[in-house]
Amino acid sequence: PEVKIAPSMLSGDFAKLGEECNRMISNGADWLHLDVMDGHFVPNLTIGAPVVKWVRKAVPESMYLDCHLMVSEPRKWIKDFQQAGANGYTIHIEAVEENDIVDVLKEIKEAGMQVGVAIKPKTEIEKVKNLVSQGLIDMVLIMTVEPGFGGQSFMGDMMPKVEDLRRSFPELDIQVDGGIDMNTIVTAAKAGANVFVSGTGIFKSEDPAKTIEEMKSIAREQGK
Repeated sequence: PEVKIAPSMLSGDFAKLGEECNRMISNGADWLHLDVMDGHFVPNLTIGAPVVKWVRKAVPESMYLDCHLMVSEPRKWIKDFQQAGANGYTIHIEAVEENDIVDVLKEIKEAGMQVGVAIKPKTEIEKVKNLVSQGLIDMVLIMTVEPGFGGQSFMGDMMPKVEDLRRSFPELDIQVDGGIDMNTIVTAAKAGANVFVSGTGIFKSEDPAKTIEEMKSIAREQGK
């Protein structure tokens, strides 16, 4: 699948979020990654649908808004995010009761958004594989840090999950999020990831455009 670089807007300056989004787009971002945290599912509190709505207005219509919901009740917000203009809606498998998950994923799909399922480092991959094989998921997000805060170190021991998924599903979008930079992207792409969320790795770079370009070429090279 196609390589995509998704700058994590949580690392940007929220006082001028629209400008930051457009700066990342002009630097070559494929997607914009928006971290939604509710202070329950994760200890941090960030943004919700009202902010996504303003981001949608601030950026070109064709720009993909990749929303990662680290919230206790992801089902509750599907409609709000659809109306705000989200393109991708990624929920945590840990946040939904096992007997509800199929319905929730179908609901996201029916709302016209791409369906993402994220798993925390301690969560096994099997449940997700089962849902992918039922055709319910467009993208799986393998967290390479404990979700909740930016700037953590990349957990290389998550790569067997990525490898396992890629072996089973050659065409699936596999996203990695947490500690992705010029070095760790090599490992992640080699394992089979094709969508890379990077916050500080891009925002702290002196030349974000060059960083994004280099990340893409590294990922394409390693992913062959």
